[in-house]
Amino acid sequence: MALHALVSTAAETAGPGRFVSIDVPVWAWLALVAVIVALLLADLLLVHRVPHEIPLREAFVESGVWIAIGLVFGLVVARAVGWQAAGEYFGGYLIEKSLSIDNVFVWAVIFSFFAVPNRYQFRVLFWGVFGALVLRAVFIFAGVALLDRFDWLLYVFGALLIYTAYRMLRAAGKEVDPDRNPALRAVRRFLPVSKELDGQKLFTRRDGVLMATPLFAVLVLIEFTDVVFAVDSVPAILAVSREPFIVFSANAFAILGLRALYFALAGMHGRFRYLDRGLAAILTFVGVKMLLVEVYHVPIYVSLGVIAAILGVAIVTSLRAEELEHEEPQLLSTAFIGRPKRQPAAGERRRPDRDDDARTR
Repeated sequence: MALHALVSTAAETAGPGRFVSIDVPVWAWLALVAVIVALLLADLLLVHRVPHEIPLREAFVESGVWIAIGLVFGLVVARAVGWQAAGEYFGGYLIEKSLSIDNVFVWAVIFSFFAVPNRYQFRVLFWGVFGALVLRAVFIFAGVALLDRFDWLLYVFGALLIYTAYRMLRAAGKEVDPDRNPALRAVRRFLPVSKELDGQKLFTRRDGVLMATPLFAVLVLIEFTDVVFAVDSVPAILAVSREPFIVFSANAFAILGLRALYFALAGMHGRFRYLDRGLAAILTFVGVKMLLVEVYHVPIYVSLGVIAAILGVAIVTSLRAEELEHEEPQLLSTAFIGRPKRQPAAGERRRPDRDDDARTR
C-alpha cells in the first residue's frame, strides 16, 4: 500500500540523457530518517551495547549485513519508482562505498596514532558516522540547489574531481600525519586535552578542570576527514543522480556500514597497494562524465559497470601482487638451498654422497 502511494506520487521523467526526477512525499522522507535512526540505535544499544574488541569474523559478518540492507533498499526503490531510479541509487551507493575505503584506512592511522584500544573505537565511530550523516545531508542539498541554479558549477565539480584524482596519485603511498592536522591543532588550542583515556568518555575532569580526552580529539579528526572526503564523494554522486532522496539514501546506507568495514579492513591497508590508483581512476571517470554531460550522457548501467570494473581490477591486482611477493622469497630460497635430501627408508642402506666421500678422504 505504501509502495503504491509512493508510485502514485512519483513523476519519473528520466529519459535518454536525463536524470530521474521524482516527487517524494514528506512521509517517505520521514520513513527514511526513521529507518536510519532505528538502525543506528539498534547497532549501538543491542549489538554493541557492551564495549568489546571486535574480531575479524564478526566484522565481516556485520559488514555483509550492512551491505545487504543497502542493496535491499535499492530493490525497494526499484519496486516503488522504477529501475532507472534504482540504477542511480546503486551507482551512488557504489561510488560512496568505493571512495570510503580510503577513508577507512585514514581512520586506522588516526586510531593508531592516539593508541585507542579496539574496544573503544566503535563508540567514536558511532558518533563519527552520526555527524557524517548530518554533514552529508547539508552538502547534498546545497550541491543540488547550486546545480539547479548555476549549471556551470557542474564543470567546476568535474574539474575538482579530476584534480583530486591527480592529488591522490601524487600522494599514493605517503603516510598520513595526524599531528599536523589543522583540526587537531585547533582542539589543542581551544581545549585542554588529557593525556590518558577515561573509558569511552569524550570529556573528563582532572583536578576540577574539564578536559577533552584523546577520544574527543580522535572524533574531531574523523569528522574533519569526512568533510574532506565529502568534498570529493558528494560531487561524484551528483554525477549519477540529481534527486536528493536518491543521493542522500545512497550516501546514508553506504556510510552506515563504514564502522563494520573499518574493523574488517583496518589491518589490510598494505595489501591494497593499487587501491589509490583505482579510486583515482574512478574520480577521473566521474569527472570526465560531468564535463561531457552536455555532449553525451553516459547511461547509468555503463557507469555502474565501469566503476565496479575499476574497483575490482584494483583489488585483484593488489592481492595478486602480494601473493607474488610471498612466492618470490620461497622460489629464491629453493633455488639457492636446493632440494632437501631424501631420507633412507626403514631397512634401506644409506648411500654415501659426495660430502661423505670427501670427509672419508
